[in-house]
Amino acid sequence: MDAIARATGLSCFNTPTEIEPLSGGITNVNLRVTDGDRRFVVRLGADIPEHGVMRWNELTLSRAAQAAGVSPSVHHHEPGVLVLDFIEAQTFSEGMARDPKNVPRIVDLLKHMHHALGAHLTSPVLAFWPFQVNRTYATRLRADGSRHATALPALMAELDKLEAATGQVTLVIGHNDLLAANILDDGEKLWLIDWEYGGFNTPLFDLAGLAGNNGFSEAQERDMLEQYFELPADTHWRAYQAMKCTSLLRETLWSMTSEIHSELDFDFAAYTAENM
Repeated sequence: MDAIARATGLSCFNTPTEIEPLSGGITNVNLRVTDGDRRFVVRLGADIPEHGVMRWNELTLSRAAQAAGVSPSVHHHEPGVLVLDFIEAQTFSEGMARDPKNVPRIVDLLKHMHHALGAHLTSPVLAFWPFQVNRTYATRLRADGSRHATALPALMAELDKLEAATGQVTLVIGHNDLLAANILDDGEKLWLIDWEYGGFNTPLFDLAGLAGNNGFSEAQERDMLEQYFELPADTHWRAYQAMKCTSLLRETLWSMTSEIHSELDFDFAAYTAENM
């Protein structure tokens, strides 16, 4: 009710009606609001330092993604609030994300996004280097007395090997949270939403997240790499495999951290176990 009251009172709305929660968010409260003949999504969430989520960064990237034509328009913002145009679209499921008809569309979207957003940035944005992100999580988990602390040394040793296997990278603007639910299809084009983890990264991280989060087959992974890089899949295969493991490790450490810090109603312990 507090979230609905806050959304109702936002200065960007005239006569807000039909305020209803949207499913899917586990780091924000998301609401759909009708105001006159327009509909909007209200995202309520403060900075989350333990996850490196800074809302100024999310806002900057959301605006750049809007300008690049890959995300809905930013209608309003204030501390802890981001209001976006609501897009009449179908939210992807994991099955839709790995559908052979959709994979090439998603890869085209990612390639465009990676190289288009930089031209639309109006201020600096964060880097999302997954190896440092994972080490930071491990350091905080030890300090916080996580029940998973005994597993961390072995995981960090594996992380060192994964970083070495990744080798040199090219930096692009990454989305860095390629869950199926962050991809929308309006029937004509695909959209990407939720930029809270966005920042400079290797394109391999988004490709690995897309495949790992959505159950791609090895054949699909190879086709994805060949489409994206326009080179044989083996050119990037080892680095890609290392990044896929790194992406899944990051999701695991994120969940371990959320077990301690999140107040949202979500079974993070089960999510940790699933990712492990």
